[in-house]
Order: sequence, then C-alpha cells, then structure tokens
Amino acid sequence: MEKRTRDKAIEIANALLDEGYEEGRAISIATAQAKKWNEDHPLHQHHLNDSSSHVEGHSNFHVVPDGDGWAVKEEGAHQALVYMDTKNEAVEKAKKWASDANKSAIIHRKDGTVETSHNYS
Repeated sequence: MEKRTRDKAIEIANALLDEGYEEGRAISIATAQAKKWNEDHPLHQHHLNDSSSHVEGHSNFHVVPDGDGWAVKEEGAHQALVYMDTKNEAVEKAKKWASDANKSAIIHRKDGTVETSHNYS
C-alpha cells in the first residue's frame, strides 16, 4: 500500500479504535475504506512553472483575490501557485489540491475575509 493510502488507513483505524471497535475489525474496515478513498481521491499532478509536482506534504491552500482575478496560495506563502480569471476556477483547483494533500482549501471573499473552508484531512 502506498504511503498516502496507508496514512489514511491509519487515520481511519485510529478513529474506529477511539469509537470502541476491536483492533482486527478496525484494521480491516480502515484498509478497505482507505483503498476506496484513494480511488475516489486520486493524486493529481499539477504544473508549476512548467514543472510537474505532487501536492502531497504542502500546507493548506487559500483562494484569495488578486487584482481582477483570483490566486491559489499555500498557507504563509507570498507567491501564488496559480492565478485564475474566476473565483470558481481557483476554488476548484484549491479543492483538488487540498483533497490530494489531505489539507484544507480556505476560500476568501473579495475583501479578504474567510468565506468558507473545505477540510480534506
């Protein structure tokens, strides 16, 4: 099992153990759910400056206003990962990357305040 899927299985198993599941049953359920999660949330590649890169391990992603458009930035970063013409495009990109990286996509309003967030961890 690849690391990303194994980490998800461990996360699920720990939650099941906290709920009182027997260890063997928790592991069995968690393994099946993690494999299904991996199928439903494939690790996409994205292009930054024409070089391919995985998003796994990155910080949360923020959709922020940028001039007449919108940018997707990693938390704490000054430079955007990508610039988009519409907010919807930026939101979809941030949600995809956040899902792949088990992080959050935090969506801001035009005035910079937080509108909503999507947690994939």
